[in-house]
Amino acid sequence: MRDGKFITLGIETSCDDTALALLEGPRDTIYDVISSQTADHSPFGGVVPELASRKHQEAFLPLLGALFDGAGMTPAEIDLIAVTAGPGLMGSLLVGVMAAKALTQAWEKPIVGVNHLEGHIFANILAHPRLEPPFLCLIVSGGHTEIVLARGEGKYLLLGATRDDAAGEAYDKAAKALGLGYPGGPVIERLARDGDSGAFDFPIALRDTKDVEFSFSGLKTSLRTTVGRLREERPGDELPVSDICASFQRAVTESLMRKVRLAVKKTKVTRVAVSGGVAANSSLRDALSSEGRNKGWDVFIPSRKYCTDNATMIAAVGYSAFMRGERSDLSLTPDPSWEIWEAAG
Repeated sequence: MRDGKFITLGIETSCDDTALALLEGPRDTIYDVISSQTADHSPFGGVVPELASRKHQEAFLPLLGALFDGAGMTPAEIDLIAVTAGPGLMGSLLVGVMAAKALTQAWEKPIVGVNHLEGHIFANILAHPRLEPPFLCLIVSGGHTEIVLARGEGKYLLLGATRDDAAGEAYDKAAKALGLGYPGGPVIERLARDGDSGAFDFPIALRDTKDVEFSFSGLKTSLRTTVGRLREERPGDELPVSDICASFQRAVTESLMRKVRLAVKKTKVTRVAVSGGVAANSSLRDALSSEGRNKGWDVFIPSRKYCTDNATMIAAVGYSAFMRGERSDLSLTPDPSWEIWEAAG
């Protein structure tokens, strides 16, 4: 404890970013650090699980030292260790959880295992102190696309999810088909700025169903088919990449927005938040903001820093859980498929 304030160490290693943070109380960031593996995985067009876990091991201790040095603190001043225990890549999760368990023994500090997706929800709570349940949250990333109803801290109702690919995964695969590299979301967004979003009529799957559900597999296939056709029809010509990107981005955004509208209609909840890596996409952020103005929704969008994987959100969930009386111990085991949602009846 520092100056009478409760300090939480957050540890996030669910995928390919090693992230650590020190949080004071429920939402005040003291210091945070991150080690990105993007350059390591880029040649492969996606995250290689074994490589990711090795990189986490290499990065963890130097990053931990940098965290405490940067914060001007010592381990004796922290009160809690919060670590992502799922969902995610098993090897990556193991590195974080085992490190956290070693630290809890060495420093004699309590430990709480945190659900990564609850962390993304808390990114909005960190960014917006006035956000209170109930609210809807669209979680949209490389591995997840869900809409949940947050009824309270630790109480979430799953309204619907993707049947196949996540939206972020679709962006990565579209970029790969166009030879744009990894990760796909940022480069597609950048190229889309100069493109015509109406140039190609990519499909919006499940657009008129009465369920809150998504599908991006058909959109991905449609893009690949379009690219193949254009290369046959225009051999030697450059592809209209900007137009393809703009049209693809429009289809993803509209798919997400249709189901957000449906979720609001079904629940009558007009507080709407968004989180996850794709929440950094300008097209989606603009669409949500515009819808909020037009429909009278209260829209909450975190800063881009809190959209991607980070340890501050993990620390925030850990603090909340600990204050609710939740505890973990040395039997804590990662669960790559850990779900915290209650299914909608």
